[in-house]
Amino acid sequence: MPPARSTFACRESRRPLPLAPIWPGLPTASRHALRLHRLAPEHKYPAAPGDCYAATRWVAVVTLIACDRGGPKLAYQLMIYPITNYSFDTPSYQENAKGYSLTKDDMIWFWDHYLPIEDDGKHPYASPLQAQDLSNLPPAIVITAEFDPLRDEGEQYADRLQEAGNQVTVMRYNGMIHGFFGIGAVVDQGKQAIEDAAAGLRSAFGIE
Repeated sequence: MPPARSTFACRESRRPLPLAPIWPGLPTASRHALRLHRLAPEHKYPAAPGDCYAATRWVAVVTLIACDRGGPKLAYQLMIYPITNYSFDTPSYQENAKGYSLTKDDMIWFWDHYLPIEDDGKHPYASPLQAQDLSNLPPAIVITAEFDPLRDEGEQYADRLQEAGNQVTVMRYNGMIHGFFGIGAVVDQGKQAIEDAAAGLRSAFGIE
């Protein structure tokens, strides 16, 4: 995905691994593996997902790649306003093109610096929404924000996951913009989103 940086953590275990980014307030276990993938624009697609998959013996990162390659088995997906499609024509892109922190122009810039060539944006490993088969993926929570250009593609991906028979919970936080999850200390809905995500992770980890 095009964001500049992604960090992931998982508890060391032989059980299926939950997949989630590290955020303040989320539950963590005593031992973790950390992974920081190479960044665009110096390292273009598919460097980032390739790095993430290379670390999946320690960290569960890329569910589609793991499913296609037969493992490792993942237990859970936590997706916070995910980027799922190389496209800028959804209603949320039109409604929230500017004025709400993340802009349409920002996303065009990110994609331009992420993809070596435009056609790569059609590949499911760059645009999971374009995957033909999304069956047999782990349970997921998809968190979206009302005033976020990425809102619709996140919710469309959740719909596709549900249609493929996966267990999915979709949570749209009305009145919020992209980035609200990271400011739970000052925004009530950000705090609630962290608590909701933490509840899902506790369940995936088997933590009461």
